[in-house]
Amino acid sequence: QVQLVESGGGSVQAGGSLRLSCAASGFSSSSHCMGWFRQTPGKEREEVATIDTDSDGSTTYADSVKGRFTISKDNAKNTLYLQMNSVKPEDTAMYYCAADSISGPCPFANYGDDNFWGQGTQVTVSS
Repeated sequence: QVQLVESGGGSVQAGGSLRLSCAASGFSSSSHCMGWFRQTPGKEREEVATIDTDSDGSTTYADSVKGRFTISKDNAKNTLYLQMNSVKPEDTAMYYCAADSISGPCPFANYGDDNFWGQGTQVTVSS
């Protein structure tokens, strides 16, 4: 049974840092494109960052978080991370960990419900 369990969300002041974790089980994180997404009420889900299956762990970032967020993965622990630095109030959202349900390199084939999704962790940034 596939599971993705996020942790590390919370409240932080603007300029601060948070580290999100996502523990994966039921599949190998080394074989699937994985990423972090975020969503606020009334808006579409936004891709924040992805990390690829290649040995270098190639990454992509949304323009809005480039230079501030870092995605990483520990394949031995089957765990995905998102280090969030210099956070801004506009980073406030529910953050979701995801893995493409089809093994292989990034990008995600689609953002649909047939992918593997965590339950989400709330991040709130105050000014």
